[in-house]
Amino acid sequence: MEEDLSVLSRTANSPDQTLRYGTHADQIADLRLGFAGADRPLLVLIHGGFWKPEYDRMHTEAMSSALSAAGWNVLTLEYRRIPGEPDLMVHDIEHALAQLPSTIPHRQQQLILVGHSAGGHLALWAASRLSHIHGVLALAPAANLRLASELDLGDNAVGRFLGTEAEQRGDLDPILLPKPTMKVCVLQGLEDAIVPPSVPRSYCDRFPEVAYRELSDCGHFALIDPLSNAWEIVEQTLLELGQPTSGTA
Repeated sequence: MEEDLSVLSRTANSPDQTLRYGTHADQIADLRLGFAGADRPLLVLIHGGFWKPEYDRMHTEAMSSALSAAGWNVLTLEYRRIPGEPDLMVHDIEHALAQLPSTIPHRQQQLILVGHSAGGHLALWAASRLSHIHGVLALAPAANLRLASELDLGDNAVGRFLGTEAEQRGDLDPILLPKPTMKVCVLQGLEDAIVPPSVPRSYCDRFPEVAYRELSDCGHFALIDPLSNAWEIVEQTLLELGQPTSGTA
């Protein structure tokens, strides 16, 4: 199916605040506050773009704005995207998650990571390493770097991201990392030709505890588009992830 790319340039509400977690120009995050933020986990959104420097958080502005309008506090991360320097990217994600949430007043302590495409890869990487995350929603994630490389997704996007063969950086490949200890949900469009279903499906086959749902008549960008038919499912999945787990107040 033909992808609707309008969400990538659609205008949105300005953030309430832009926060900094380092000295580099890309070590920032936009905060949008929602009316129910204190009663729900903080959403931390990690944008995609095949880890390429030309794609930044601006293409998820419509998504961030819609989620805050629906009541969530939303923190949209930017991070360094330097080809061949993947450790800088994952350092920024880990550092931002450690530093920024505590600076947001009147928020619940729990975090939900939401990652799309390459951002889904980074969210799943974080889920395997960090214990203070309540849940993860991965949207069309590049969850298997070796398979994504074999399929030549994004015109050798994996090779440019890693600066080497995927086999050399198993420490960055979610499918090879320990299973997440928190609840993880993956949503995937069946008509997605950018990150085809075989990629996230292989990850969920490896970790059957992960909730996996394929959406018909859904491409790659519909999952981040508040005007798409898939958006209601995205919102409902977030509400389910935000429910307290056993033993959680």
